[in-house]
Amino acid sequence: QEDLVESGGGLVQAGGSLRLSCAVSPRTFIMHAMGWFRQVPGKEREFAAAISYTCDIPHYADSVNGRFTISRDNAKRMVFLQMDSLKTENTGVYYCAGTGRRVLTSTQLKGYEYWGQGTQVTVSS
Repeated sequence: QEDLVESGGGLVQAGGSLRLSCAVSPRTFIMHAMGWFRQVPGKEREFAAAISYTCDIPHYADSVNGRFTISRDNAKRMVFLQMDSLKTENTGVYYCAGTGRRVLTSTQLKGYEYWGQGTQVTVSS
C-alpha cells in the first residue's frame, strides 16, 4: 500500500481547471508539510505548491501563483490542488509529497520523504 495516492489528473484544454487529490495512508504518521511537484520527461521534479499542517502558510511557485490553490483536510487525511486557468506548460506528472518532520513547508525535493506515484495532467492548446 502506498503512503500517498494521487488522483484527479486528466486531459483539459488550456484555460480549463482540474482538481488533484492526494490521500494519505491511515498507516502513515501525521504529515506536517505537504506539497505538489510537477515533472516532465528529462527534467527534475519542480515545486508547484506546499502547505503547512495548520494551513496558514501556503507557498506557490511564481509560475502558478494566483492560478493554483493548495488546501488540506487533516481530519480526512487529504490534500488538494485546485488548478485554474491552466496553460500548456502546466502539462506533466504531478506528485504529492509529504514529510513527517516538524517543518512548516518546503519548496525543495529533499524536504519530503514520502511521495505518491504521480498523476498525469495534460493541457492541450
